[in-house]
Amino acid sequence: MTRRDLFHKWLIYALGLLPVWLLDAYLLPRYPLFDVTPMLLPLAVAAVAVSEGAYAGTGFGLAVGLLWEVAYPAGFGGMVFGLALAGMAMGALAQYALSQSFWGYLLCSAGVLILLDGLRIARGLFTNFASLPAMLQVAIPECLWSLAWTPLLWLLFRAIYRRVGGTRLA
Repeated sequence: MTRRDLFHKWLIYALGLLPVWLLDAYLLPRYPLFDVTPMLLPLAVAAVAVSEGAYAGTGFGLAVGLLWEVAYPAGFGGMVFGLALAGMAMGALAQYALSQSFWGYLLCSAGVLILLDGLRIARGLFTNFASLPAMLQVAIPECLWSLAWTPLLWLLFRAIYRRVGGTRLA
């Protein structure tokens, strides 16, 4: 692939991420379901990582983590590296252990959501923010509500992958 093809490919992925980010940042927080809003950006990283593989998942995770840290308050920089590592792990897992299908994507999405909420719970317990049952009352519905969005995000990023993914532009 030429540099121009690579630029075009990742520009299309970024344009696909734009409505997901707008939903995640502006629309869904205004209308929470049972006082819970979903996390869509990790699901987008999972979709690209499962489709494109470990290397592309790492780069996309790094970019989405940077977007997360810049766009949302109270960031500490950990999401940049966390989503990059998650993209690498999900891409490798989908390539070598699971299949690059919706079911592999669903498992990877569930794993990354459980990991992120588990880290939040650990941080909350360490800082005495709240009790474990109180944090689980938020984390479990958040994971389930986020997983309800997986079919839509899979269809979006799978359509992008079929158009420009892999080495299709070469």
